[in-house]
Amino acid sequence: MQTITRKAYAKINLALDVVRRLENGYHEVRMIMQTVDLYDELTFQKTEGGISLTVDTTAVPADQSNLIYKAATLLLDSAGVTDGVSVHLQKNIPVAAGMAGGSTDAAATLLGLNELFGLHYTKEELKALGVKIGADVPYCIQGGTALAEGIGEILSPLPAPPAAHLLIAKPDIDVSTAFVYRNLHLEAVTKHPDIDGMIAALHAQDLKGITDRLGNVLETVTVPAYPVIAQIKEKMISHGAQGALMSGSGPTVFGIFEREEDAQGAAEEIRTQGLAGQVFVTVFGT
Repeated sequence: MQTITRKAYAKINLALDVVRRLENGYHEVRMIMQTVDLYDELTFQKTEGGISLTVDTTAVPADQSNLIYKAATLLLDSAGVTDGVSVHLQKNIPVAAGMAGGSTDAAATLLGLNELFGLHYTKEELKALGVKIGADVPYCIQGGTALAEGIGEILSPLPAPPAAHLLIAKPDIDVSTAFVYRNLHLEAVTKHPDIDGMIAALHAQDLKGITDRLGNVLETVTVPAYPVIAQIKEKMISHGAQGALMSGSGPTVFGIFEREEDAQGAAEEIRTQGLAGQVFVTVFGT
């Protein structure tokens, strides 16, 4: 095998709570992560030496700062591989969007190169490497529905939510994760998401129980700074969403709909009003 292609799936946060700030600058979190059926595609090809990366958009760097490059370097060095690899990224997940686009590309790189070079690393071993690149990488290796704790690397699988339709909308702004966490004042947060209640709703396959408990403490920073996020949420709710929430540190908003036609109608309205440049109707992934 000389060439393989891997899909790198995006994620949303059905709930995101920040427990405390750690001395090393990271934050301890409790989050419910969910894969969605929106993905980048990465093609890996063996070469005689070195790592090269091409990307189909100028919005993503194709140099050593890219997490794909970092993941490839980390894995090949760890395994003592002397051959090289060329990687091509077809980018579909919105950039700087709170959907783990860079982390999922890194995860797909670890999984893809493990297969391409026949390295036989287990998923747990790949997760241990992945957390060195970013806190979301272990989850992106695992995928599905999961409770994430610690800095996001302690994962407990959960039942997938009931089938539903998702509307994902990314406004034409970029939000710095560092800005959001730097301006998060936990002492001023009065409402935290009911993580345990959502876990119970997932086990009960209760879609309304899930949508009633959507929550993200980072909205306390991002929504006041970027009011368009609240406008998109309101538009989704008014068009029949059972619930709507900002994913991660934003600015992407997702809405959960029982009926696809409602999701499509909200998508058209959001596009027409220019509230978001990237709009997708999709479903939960596994």
